[in-house]
Amino acid sequence: MKNSMLIISTCVALLTTGCQNPTNKNQDTPVHTDTNTAVHDDHNSQNSLDWAGTYQDTIPCADCPGILATIKLHEDGTYSYSAKYLERKTILQDTGRFMWHNNGSVVHLKGKEIDTKYKVGENVLLQADSTGNIIKSEMSDKFSLHKVL
Repeated sequence: MKNSMLIISTCVALLTTGCQNPTNKNQDTPVHTDTNTAVHDDHNSQNSLDWAGTYQDTIPCADCPGILATIKLHEDGTYSYSAKYLERKTILQDTGRFMWHNNGSVVHLKGKEIDTKYKVGENVLLQADSTGNIIKSEMSDKFSLHKVL
């Protein structure tokens, strides 16, 4: 009985050590010299895109041919907004400071006349909902403003 227990113990020990990976100095393994260095991908619209400038397009209007919307985003964090209703004498204008939301991907224009958010893309502002998500519908592409200057 003692011999069979000794044989079983030896077999288990051999199997356990046999399954371990041997150390081979010829293998290509990555060398980490500094464990305190972490790589972070902090790219966002605010720090990666040339977002400052003038964005403009004609957006749909329920009871007119369209609204010529113009948004100017300035490097100093201010904006100007203009909405001219086509074939009418109505012009909505506002200025103020904008805020960055959603980790620097959405601008929030909140002034006396407007309270709206846009996701900032490459040379485009995409209309966003109150939480900063792009509004998805059949008409959503018609509400984007493209950079003109």
